[in-house]
Amino acid sequence: MNTLMPRFAALLLCFALLAECAPGVAGPWRATSRNSYGWQLMTPDERIEHQRHLRGLRTYDECKAYQRAHHALIAERARQAGVVLTPKAVSVCDRLRARGSLR
Repeated sequence: MNTLMPRFAALLLCFALLAECAPGVAGPWRATSRNSYGWQLMTPDERIEHQRHLRGLRTYDECKAYQRAHHALIAERARQAGVVLTPKAVSVCDRLRARGSLR
């Protein structure tokens, strides 16, 4: 019986990894350093709140308004810190709309 437990756990892990990588199966959007403007200028709590706020938006216009405000805040922080930020190639709002998360 004890030898079955590690095998069972390994099997569950494999299924979880397969589900995570399955094409066409999208989980919730996650804020990361690669997709969030000014990530390095936000505190961990701000990053969590930023992600929570973006996930709660329902329309593209709401998203764009939030994005403009967020970018203005981060641009000011970057100016004060002497950091040069480059905008992301694709807007988070465009990505969320493409995923069907925004109307």
